[in-house]
Amino acid sequence: MSSIKISALLGAVTLLAKANAHGIVSGILVEGKYYPGQSHYSTEPSAGWKADNGDNGFASSLTDENIICHNSAVPGTQYVTVAAGSSIELQWTAWPESHKGPMLDYLAPCGDDCTTVDKTELQFTKIDEAGLVDATSSPQVWASDEMISNNNTWVTTIPDSIAPGKYVLRHETIALHAAGDSNGAQAYPQCINLEVTGSGTNSLSSGTLGTELYTLTDPGILVNIYYPILTSYEIPGPAVMAGGGSGTQPSASAPASGSGSGSNSTSTAAFSRSSSAFGSAPPSSSATSASASSAVSATTSVAVTARPTTGNAVVSSTTSGAAVTATAGGRKFVCYEEL
Repeated sequence: MSSIKISALLGAVTLLAKANAHGIVSGILVEGKYYPGQSHYSTEPSAGWKADNGDNGFASSLTDENIICHNSAVPGTQYVTVAAGSSIELQWTAWPESHKGPMLDYLAPCGDDCTTVDKTELQFTKIDEAGLVDATSSPQVWASDEMISNNNTWVTTIPDSIAPGKYVLRHETIALHAAGDSNGAQAYPQCINLEVTGSGTNSLSSGTLGTELYTLTDPGILVNIYYPILTSYEIPGPAVMAGGGSGTQPSASAPASGSGSGSNSTSTAAFSRSSSAFGSAPPSSSATSASASSAVSATTSVAVTARPTTGNAVVSSTTSGAAVTATAGGRKFVCYEEL
């Protein structure tokens, strides 16, 4: 039929994503190489820790072992290789604007083997943080907003002082929309095994146990972000290590460079007709650049903004046609309507 049905279907999908209202780190990009992130459904080997968060929900507690790497988390079986001083792009699935809060990154050495480490013994050092980015704008801008605007991607840099070795990266956002109530803050920690290379000498011999990072009464945990209007925000957890970053993110429209930043590019692709059902296939681990099918009928086209590696796409406009589909970075996106 007309584009109305296609638009309605896409709108319903968007609403479902918002209703789900949570996310995970589905992919990691380091120096042009893509690594799969956390997937509670996949049985494939991954550097991302598996956790009992199939609902994409938050950690059940801020003070027990589930806060370390999420609920019932178990170590990843592989490693992401990264040179000290290099940036890591952490690619989130859909994240709702209502879930505003800080973005934080920690490192913990895990000895000779992160795949068998006891998470309760990991001692974390904060390497990066960002909280209330702009208190004067309306609405206020939080670090989570920057992650969303940067194509649902957060960029952190491994300090160049970090000694070669194996570490667990603990990446996290804390949603504060309900934090005005006791135990209302919602933490979404994600853990990833890293093998750091380079010539640094800081082995992070001391840190903070994951269960001791926060208390329920920390100013950055128990806080009403709506009223009275905040003029500042105290980011929870220990201080950032010397040589760590502030979490400044590159602009999606004007990629930045330098410490604590990375680049983000988008490509616009056209959808082509298909009879497949709406869905997606996981990206290939070898995907390093966005590509999309360009076979387009004269009457059916949809603009797509695709992530440069995983091919996550956002439909920005539709026109008429029986079905539309596109692939980007090895991932397939299809939408169809009933004729």
